[in-house]
Amino acid sequence: MAIAQRSAETEWNGDLTHGAGRIRPHTAAFDPLDVTWASRTESADGRTSPEELAAAAHSSCFAMALALCLGNRKVTPERLLVNATVTLDQVEGRPTIVSSRIAVRVRAAELDRKAFDAAVREAAVLCP
Repeated sequence: MAIAQRSAETEWNGDLTHGAGRIRPHTAAFDPLDVTWASRTESADGRTSPEELAAAAHSSCFAMALALCLGNRKVTPERLLVNATVTLDQVEGRPTIVSSRIAVRVRAAELDRKAFDAAVREAAVLCP
């Protein structure tokens, strides 16, 4: 049985290059977000993209996983800053997400490099 399910919907109008969409969550988690092909492949101009949303999901998942792994080591972080950068590139002529790179900054008392590195490796396994 699933722990949770979340959903959102996108309404798209027009063709790919000249059309536009609006992403709506099924909760009040965020306001509707505008999305276009140009915001995905050129300039965001205040709109989002699937890659930005994937980066948000990956960074928040990793932050939670790392907080758990540090907690298992009796370390409570004062602050975790997790940045995810998702890259879209052409693969065999199709736009494809080719990577999601995570960068972590942490402020925590009594955390040595060895324990931090071990927690990061463990969090990487927990967060897909």
